Amino acid sequence: MGQDRTGSSAAEERRQSEADPLGRAMLAHHRDTPGQLTYRDGAERRDGNVAELYFSSPESWDRETIDALERVADAEPVLDVGCGAGNHLLWWADRGVDAVGVDASPNAVRTARERGLEDVLVGDMFDLPVPTDAFGAVHVVGTQVGLGRSLAGIRELLVEFARVVGDAGVAVVDNYDPTRLDEGFFGYRSDPREGIAHRCFHLEFEGERADGDRFREVGRTLQFLLCSPDRFREATTGTPWTVTDVLRTEAHYRAVLAKSDSKPHR
Repeated sequence: MGQDRTGSSAAEERRQSEADPLGRAMLAHHRDTPGQLTYRDGAERRDGNVAELYFSSPESWDRETIDALERVADAEPVLDVGCGAGNHLLWWADRGVDAVGVDASPNAVRTARERGLEDVLVGDMFDLPVPTDAFGAVHVVGTQVGLGRSLAGIRELLVEFARVVGDAGVAVVDNYDPTRLDEGFFGYRSDPREGIAHRCFHLEFEGERADGDRFREVGRTLQFLLCSPDRFREATTGTPWTVTDVLRTEAHYRAVLAKSDSKPHR
């Protein structure tokens, strides 16, 4: 009997939508259990660098990172969207800043909680599981704003971020500027529009169960929109946000936003 290709494809999509390779990698690292995270784009592979990206010491962070953390701390309480293993939440906690984390990965949230953080929620950044006007600032660093996949999609996210902060709310989001990238950038996809490109890859985690059996978990393909700061400003049109500053580290940048009644820095 022939294979039901439609059913098989649907089952694979469900499996990948439920997969959590990045969160499993964070949890494995935290528990010091075997595991390897890999970024894949076709035949290209790159190590996930879990320790460096999600468990680094603040002493290794650049000035732009600290600046962004301080700016949102001044407007606490802070909502850290895509909080991962909780590194930034721990930095704020050490300084007495009121902050809550949200992440789509259940295992990332589990990791953050095992590190001593209580106010961490599993949730979708397009529909944040927090009340309206509950925060003074939103911190969205990890380039996940690019998962909006288009300027219109980023605009949707910005509207949702605006919902959860009060009238004097601030936000910090980050992205890569494609005008400063080339096709050697992992997962890079060009676009004919100026200041626009894309990035595609998926994550795989190879780990070991308690009984010693090895397993591999493959995530869905992630598609990011990369946009220059100028194109990002376009995405704020029709939202309550104004870009007040841009903090750069080569091709990577953080955009600082304020509710539109605030004026940009000159």
